[in-house]
Amino acid sequence: MATLAARNPVDEAARPQPVYRRTPAYLIRRLQLISVAILTEALQGSELPVAQWVLLTMIYFEPDIDQTFLAELASIDKTNSGRIVAELETRGLIERRPSKRDRRIWMLRCTPRGKALRERLVARARASQELLLSSLSRAEQATFIELMQRVVAANETYVRPGAGRRKPKRTAMP
Repeated sequence: MATLAARNPVDEAARPQPVYRRTPAYLIRRLQLISVAILTEALQGSELPVAQWVLLTMIYFEPDIDQTFLAELASIDKTNSGRIVAELETRGLIERRPSKRDRRIWMLRCTPRGKALRERLVARARASQELLLSSLSRAEQATFIELMQRVVAANETYVRPGAGRRKPKRTAMP
């Protein structure tokens, strides 16, 4: 499959850019696709899809996180996060335990096998992030990350599974 640059050899900087190419939503979506593709390549051969890597990493850093909060933190709906958690558990990478406070809530923790796999793959994952940001200087990378953190923090209320794909729920008229 040819890349856009290969299909369009005209120097991008030399021609006027359409408005959408300077629109945050377009650029962020494009960057997200690129980021996932680079991370997917980095994890090749590990038999660990990106979604499993993300949840395994979150569980690694948040031992005894409850499954519902994990879904919220990862911005994955409960059904899909439950499926991914079940896959990780089946592979022996995490374990689920009922909460001591509420037996309906599952608490998640990495197993020694899960910790070992994550530690074995973390260098690849970090290298993928370095590759992603390699067009920026170290100072620009730090600034870029800080700016992304500020934008995300200022807009957290919009983070919910299905946002943008589902119609907003109608509220009942009083």
